[in-house]
Amino acid sequence: MGADKGEFSFSTCWNIKRHTVGSDMVEEIKELGFRYVELNYNVHDGLLQTIEPMIERGAIGISSVHNVFPYVDDPDYDTDSVMLGFDDAGKRRRAVELLIRSMEYAHRYGAQAVVVHPGEVPFERNIDAELKKIYRERGKDSPEYRKLWSEMLERRERLSPTYVRRIRESLEEACDRAAAKGWNVLVGIETRSRCYQIPTLSEARAICDGLQGSPVGLWYDIGHAMMMERMGLYDNRQELPEVLQYIVGVHIHETLELSDHWCPYVHSKDMELFDRFLGAIEAAKVKVYELKAACEPQAIEESHALLEAKLAARKRQPIERSASDGPGI
Repeated sequence: MGADKGEFSFSTCWNIKRHTVGSDMVEEIKELGFRYVELNYNVHDGLLQTIEPMIERGAIGISSVHNVFPYVDDPDYDTDSVMLGFDDAGKRRRAVELLIRSMEYAHRYGAQAVVVHPGEVPFERNIDAELKKIYRERGKDSPEYRKLWSEMLERRERLSPTYVRRIRESLEEACDRAAAKGWNVLVGIETRSRCYQIPTLSEARAICDGLQGSPVGLWYDIGHAMMMERMGLYDNRQELPEVLQYIVGVHIHETLELSDHWCPYVHSKDMELFDRFLGAIEAAKVKVYELKAACEPQAIEESHALLEAKLAARKRQPIERSASDGPGI
């Protein structure tokens, strides 16, 4: 069994495809040394039949659930959706109802937060996949990439304010209704893995500023943020210090170029690059590893040991950082 991971949680996205019995899935995560799990959006009612008794008897703690939760078989509300920003009022109302349902489950399970993919600027085609293909084959500086990136960015920047406003209004409605029920659940809007998806760090800041006093904050997905920086959407080094105060949760994983959900430090073999995200991990109330199935238990153990050692070193020896680095970067 792995060493006790303390306050850190672990997402079921790692092993959900290997299990048909929910309790077996959770027990495998417990074997890694985790006391807490994040139940991801593919967890369905059948899996919950054997997970809920574990929650009730205190065999596992739930740190967070990932909207839409439990799983809903509807492409309009999957992980890559306009979701809380739909033009269609009926679809948007349904998205709000699904978020409230996720918050209800989080409250029932004693979870601290709901992770939310809030929405996107819609495109007729998957322009992100096209850009990533060019990035891999010809590079970010190629004329083909720059041309398509400009096309994407023009539409994104032109339409984003409308979708950000709708998302903020939808979040406000959901949080008002949750507050009326007395639920104490954080809502984390997650940095995403496709360049047309909302929010960027500046969009997240605008949404949070517009909902001050609500439980809405930023769910900083580190691997996704690394990918978006590489593609050119935002600059973590410059912008992360400005949003640290908004962070309620983190998804901990590292990227190899544009491939995400790898174990920090271990798979990249870079012992320094990930360090600039330690401040975000420290700031987060909820700290969740979100790793892919290819990550072996030994790699997970090694990665966590490295991460804990680096976090401990920061506490023992506070680092004097330059103004350009910003706090915690």
